[in-house]
Amino acid sequence: MIMLNIHEAKTQLSRYLRGLKKGQRIVLCRRNVPVAEIVPIDDTRKRERSPRPIGLAAAEFHVPATFFEPLPDEILAGFGEFGESPDPEAAG
Repeated sequence: MIMLNIHEAKTQLSRYLRGLKKGQRIVLCRRNVPVAEIVPIDDTRKRERSPRPIGLAAAEFHVPATFFEPLPDEILAGFGEFGESPDPEAAG
């Protein structure tokens, strides 16, 4: 068991966590009075976690090949040129 006052834990916690071995524990103290305990997580819990699947929505929708074709001119005209209004009268 490693007993640390909070100030030392704040400045050296990374070093203590690296050295923490199975079965050990760190007891955090406030003015030498224990207030909390840090214990290592069992390695088996890390291995049980399944990896996140790739393409979570892959089977839920289909993108047709036409999606990648250029837009028709009448739709492109609606966008104007770099923020300009497509209708000259509307800019008025």
